[in-house]
Formats: sequence, C-alpha cells, structure tokens
Amino acid sequence: MQAEKIVGTLTGCILFLLSALHVYWAFGGKIGFLDALPEIEGKPSFMPSTGLTLLVALALLGFGILALWAGGILFIPNKTSSIFSLLLSLVFFGRAIGDFKLVGFFKRIKNTRFANQDYLYYSPLCVLLGSSYLFLGYKNF
Repeated sequence: MQAEKIVGTLTGCILFLLSALHVYWAFGGKIGFLDALPEIEGKPSFMPSTGLTLLVALALLGFGILALWAGGILFIPNKTSSIFSLLLSLVFFGRAIGDFKLVGFFKRIKNTRFANQDYLYYSPLCVLLGSSYLFLGYKNF
C-alpha cells in the first residue's frame, strides 16, 4: 500500500472518530465534554451550542473526506485536493501553536484540566494532523 493511502486512511479515521464524538456531545453526551473546553478560573470559557457542535462535527467529517481524497482512497488526488490539504495543514499547525491565551502549546493559562489535556493530547494531535495534511498536499502537488 502506498504511503499516501496509509496516511490518508489513518487521518480520515481519526477525523471521523472526532466527528462522531462531537455528534455525541451535541446530543447530550457528557463523557470528555468538559475536558475539551478551555477554562478560565475553573469554569469553561464558553459553552458551545448544539448547532455549533454539529457544525464542528460536519467540518471534521469534511476534513476526513479530504484526507481520503488526498490519499487516493475515494477519488483521484489532484491540485485541488493538494491545495485544500496544504491549507488545512496550516489550520492544524495554527491550532497547535494556539492563541497564546487558552489553547495550544504557547497558552498562558496552564493549570487547568483542559490545559493538561491540551498539552498531552489535543495540540500533539493537531501537529500530527497538520503533518499528515502537509504530506498529502505536498505528495500530490
């Protein structure tokens, strides 16, 4: 199996799982929900609505489909899939770097449950996804 197909499949599967998790949260699921929200003084910095959570789920689903496209699993990769992949790599790298306050490796608020999860899981996952899309975009350009 070609490297693009492996990377595309793994990236797509990760994003499909994240999309399903957001659908679960949108319909009232509680497991992991509060761990995924940035905190200020021990309270969530915001509470996403059902619609916003479903919108994120839809975006993650689309990102997963893009990974399968760029990996040559669903469609034949082309310049369009490469450009979208490269742009999406910037989005994920940007998320890993963060907003310099609540999220990312360079956040200022560091002693919360979310901050610990972000350092251990969320930001490294964004680096992995950014690297995957960079590879997929560059490989097919």
